[in-house]
Amino acid sequence: MDVLIVGSLAYDSLETPSGIREDELGGSASYGGFSAAFHNKRLSGNGIGIVGVVGEDFVDEHMEWYVESGIDISGIEIVQGKTFRWRGSYHGDMSEAITHETQLNAFEDFIPKIPSSIGSPKVVMCANLVPSIQKSVLDQTNPTRLTILDSMNLWIEIAKEELLSVIKRVEILVLNDGEVKMLAENDNLIQASFYVHSLMGNGILVVKRGEHGVIAIHPEGIVSIPAYPTTELVDPTGCGDTFAGAMAAELSQRDGEVTKLELAEALVHATITASFTIEQFGTGKIRALNIENYNSRLISYREMTRTNTNN
Repeated sequence: MDVLIVGSLAYDSLETPSGIREDELGGSASYGGFSAAFHNKRLSGNGIGIVGVVGEDFVDEHMEWYVESGIDISGIEIVQGKTFRWRGSYHGDMSEAITHETQLNAFEDFIPKIPSSIGSPKVVMCANLVPSIQKSVLDQTNPTRLTILDSMNLWIEIAKEELLSVIKRVEILVLNDGEVKMLAENDNLIQASFYVHSLMGNGILVVKRGEHGVIAIHPEGIVSIPAYPTTELVDPTGCGDTFAGAMAAELSQRDGEVTKLELAEALVHATITASFTIEQFGTGKIRALNIENYNSRLISYREMTRTNTNN
């Protein structure tokens, strides 16, 4: 297996300037999984798996969506009760979600159980989870290349020491610009990024900046990638997880340490993939993405940015 993603499986209800949706399939493992699965097929890879928990109300058709996308679902646990639910809204430039209600439900007591058959993939991606749970994932897995870790401001606020201990165990840390500044206690993004990178040792820090693109601190230097200028801003939910899933799939295709050039190429693909997710509510756009449309946008992006990282 190339990529194993451990995260949330959820139903999202949300409002954006484009409309209102109820019970859209969401969660970090869903967005990351569909994204990674697309690239795994594009690259003729060796498979994607997700680990998470759902309740008895989880729709059979949605489980079939994972299977149809080529995702191994042996790590999905079905328990009594309801599936994790989130209700939120986006306004203005939609740069930040406003949470109106969170029902953890089955996710509240989630303790990942990694099947032995998928415990040694090339890449393990720990999506946004409580740091103690992320530690459990690291303890149960043995990735042959690298581990990617995502987090959020809540864990920086209430579980900072645990988060710092987990950060030291991974090769790639993914945060947004606000989280980096918060963790470093420094409003200068570049200074904050170098400080957070120093907490990792010799790893890679990837900083998501929304419409401003992404920067990464690599041991060989800084990588800066602009966003794709899409005009269809419908639903930003899951864009960060889509981004991380695509990056994970790209980085699973080689061995050894990740070079700066390889990272830059992976970030290009991650950026393009996330630009599709934002154009439709839920996971629909990323699930329906085809190679022709993807390559067309990739070529357009390279022409706009004059990137020459394609191998």
